[in-house]
Amino acid sequence: MRLDDTDKKILQLLTENGRMSYVDIGKELGLSRVSIRERVNQLMDNGVIEKFSVVINSEKLGKGVSAFFEVDCEPASLVAVAEALANNPQVASCYQMTGPSTLHMHVLVEDFSKLESFINEELYSLEGITRVESHILLRRFKSRTGLKL
Repeated sequence: MRLDDTDKKILQLLTENGRMSYVDIGKELGLSRVSIRERVNQLMDNGVIEKFSVVINSEKLGKGVSAFFEVDCEPASLVAVAEALANNPQVASCYQMTGPSTLHMHVLVEDFSKLESFINEELYSLEGITRVESHILLRRFKSRTGLKL
């Protein structure tokens, strides 16, 4: 699907405020509510908009430690390790990356004691992991909440 300037403006407005009404978007762009609704539906039907969601501040929910991991696995174990990690409630995201069967993972926990428990009891206990490298988030400058078009 090729996006025109209007589609890009709609996406930008929704990225900034996913609760913005079709009426308000229409006023901003000089189009009717019906026209905006049709364009948004088409963007959804074509998979450009995957879903609408809410961004939650994990620190406000008591998840004060944010850690990123590079996890190397034996090739035959990669999918099993990835599925086990993806099903762990402390894992915010898990991706397969280029490299020697590498997973990139983001973990949110309450404190460093919980992080230590996660590493020792849940991560190191998985069969097929060959290397783990961790990085603790100190400060966030930008989070992905949408693409700039």
